[in-house]
Amino acid sequence: MDKTFKVDDHMGLSMAGLTADARSLCKYMRNECLNYKYNYEVAHPVERLIFKIAEKSQKKTQSVSTRPYGVGLLVIGVDQTGTHLFETCPSGNFYEYNAYSIGARSQAARTYLENHFQKFSKASLERLILHGLKALKGAVQEETDFNTRSVEIAFVGLKENFTTLKEDQVDSYLKKLAD
Repeated sequence: MDKTFKVDDHMGLSMAGLTADARSLCKYMRNECLNYKYNYEVAHPVERLIFKIAEKSQKKTQSVSTRPYGVGLLVIGVDQTGTHLFETCPSGNFYEYNAYSIGARSQAARTYLENHFQKFSKASLERLILHGLKALKGAVQEETDFNTRSVEIAFVGLKENFTTLKEDQVDSYLKKLAD
């Protein structure tokens, strides 16, 4: 099941929770990016879009007739101010991080990322991906759960559009990690 979605060339997201809610929020984000690009002829600023998502999520918690979104999002993006990684919560809160993990059993991954994040600013894309895989591997209960069917890799950069790696590319990184 896909848990990584492209929002625009400069932004993408990963989700933990209800897939239908994530798709709904992703569709909203895509429309906002298209409208912004049409009106202003530049990419939508990441933090402004995250604020809109947080506001939309928070409004759902105030009404008796609607249920809150049951999804947390991890949004990566790049804009005029640099690269960004945001977490959004169903409550309407949002936080910016250098590295983060969400979902079931994510605490082990967060611990790894907290212990190693100082190395990330000078690391190559390949090293960053391998760090992410090491963090993810620490959160997986069984070794058999760590394969190309359960791992998705996506990135965005100052000079690179949002890219999701294909299964054979993910497999090559998993083999490098095993070495």
